[in-house]
Amino acid sequence: MKQGSMSRKRLVLVLVLTMILTSFSSLGVFAAGHEQTLVLLHTNDMHGRLLEGEYDGMGFAKLATLANEFRSENDNVLLLDAGDALHGLPIATLTEGESVVRVMNAVGYDVMSPGNHDFNYKSETRMGYERLMELAEMAEFPILAANVYKEDGTRLMNAYELFEFEGFTVAVFGLATPETKTKSHPFNTTGLEFRDPLEEAQKVVAELDGMADVVVALVHLGQDEETMETWRSTTVAEMVDGIDVMIDGHSHTTLEEGMMLGDTLLASAGDYNKNLGVVELVITEGEVTEATARLIMKEETTEVAEQQDIMDMIAVYDAMGQEALSEVAGVTTVELVGVREMVRAGETNLGNLLTDAMLDLSGADIAFSNGGGIRASVPAGTITRGNIIEVFPFGNLIEVKEVTGAMMKEILEHGTDAYPEVAGKFPHVGGMTYQIDLSRPVGDRIVNMMIDGQPIDMEATYELATNDFVAAGGDGYAMLGDLPYIKSMSALDEALFMYIQERGVIAPEVEGRITVVGELPVVEEPVVEEPVTEPEPMPEMPAMEYGVYVVQSGDVLWRIARDHESTWERLAEINQLSNPHLIFPGQEIMYPAR
Repeated sequence: MKQGSMSRKRLVLVLVLTMILTSFSSLGVFAAGHEQTLVLLHTNDMHGRLLEGEYDGMGFAKLATLANEFRSENDNVLLLDAGDALHGLPIATLTEGESVVRVMNAVGYDVMSPGNHDFNYKSETRMGYERLMELAEMAEFPILAANVYKEDGTRLMNAYELFEFEGFTVAVFGLATPETKTKSHPFNTTGLEFRDPLEEAQKVVAELDGMADVVVALVHLGQDEETMETWRSTTVAEMVDGIDVMIDGHSHTTLEEGMMLGDTLLASAGDYNKNLGVVELVITEGEVTEATARLIMKEETTEVAEQQDIMDMIAVYDAMGQEALSEVAGVTTVELVGVREMVRAGETNLGNLLTDAMLDLSGADIAFSNGGGIRASVPAGTITRGNIIEVFPFGNLIEVKEVTGAMMKEILEHGTDAYPEVAGKFPHVGGMTYQIDLSRPVGDRIVNMMIDGQPIDMEATYELATNDFVAAGGDGYAMLGDLPYIKSMSALDEALFMYIQERGVIAPEVEGRITVVGELPVVEEPVVEEPVTEPEPMPEMPAMEYGVYVVQSGDVLWRIARDHESTWERLAEINQLSNPHLIFPGQEIMYPAR
């Protein structure tokens, strides 16, 4: 349901119903406590997944069918997206996001909040946020962000939107992560200020007091521990009174039944269109009296028909880029591993291939790239331009700067300070090797840095090739942002295409460029003496039996746990996994047999 003509029709209907209710109230026609239901359908972090994919989600054509089924059963439905929809796969990037906006219009989205990657479309003539505002003009739904301000002190986008339903009003307000300043190219947001989400949420909720019966926060904040506390969705939900529902994105979190934080229901649908989130609110006399959340998963949609008009529209955009994307670079005899949980927590053969290509083109001494810039794997076989753009969709250039050995240590310390937790800033390297010593304090864990087999000289200077996002200070690499550029090279995806094309057949390996030594220090809990009591005899329990699951490409531990009726924490304990985010194809995982 959109603002505009539909809202005016509803307003007229509300006025008519008000007159009827006033006339009939003395007769007791309507009992006190009349209940109504509001359905919030939601997505987040779709990254241009317009089509259903083997490793991706259900696609927009099925999503449209599901949304229309809900609309046919309930007049009070809103379809929301919590950001990072407009950028990702080639079908999105080749039109600089227009294809996604047009399809979202056709599906009937009501509101969106911007994700950090929705700012990505910078060019030689405009900032990335300027392209986002062009896309907002194309959108038939508002894109909301209360905490994004221009240099003149005014907001870049509207803070909230009101939706009038029969008998109640819903306010939806948006928040964007301040990490956009470091998790999108800094030039995408030059001149913009991303204010503290907690403070802005408090301000907007106060402004909405008395204006709406239901308040929905549509946020791209996420729940990652590496995120500043007041920037996390969980903190905002806990600390701000008056938010009934918060729809979250950014951390790709899957909350199957939502999470209650105080009086706020927090919901998030994972990523890549794999799930459609469904929040149902019962509203009694203008108050939310019940709130539930669930997910419709891709696996449940095998019998759902794809809406034909949406498929026809997507097919046009898909065809536009197929000829260009089908050009062959070469062949890989092994899978090029770009799984999120792996490239953000350790060395992979794809990270090595990438940094080797950067060295080859630039002639630099060292190359490094952030794991968050690697967005997909490539299966063994033919490698096309489309494969490469899917892996590296951001259009980054290769930049070369001059650093000292001491600064290189600072770079690596920053990139690995969250290890063994996954982090987008994790540094893949070419031309050098390094070790992470877990027994040392964070900030001084990088040891044995070697270049061409020789220890790095802390005083010497080296040419460092990296992508322009990191070179400009992205992902928190502020130490690089102010350094002068030595040279600027071609786009990263083009450099990799040429590197593979020159070799024809490739088989990159994990070579030990990044190794881990030592163990994390054990933090001892204080001992609390309990009174001694005689333990009750334990009943005899049958011995636990275990099954074995062999990890497949693309698997993550939580999904394996779910499929075997367990939890990822339990599987990590059984299998003694020091880093549960890091599992490998072919690895055997034991699980409790039922």
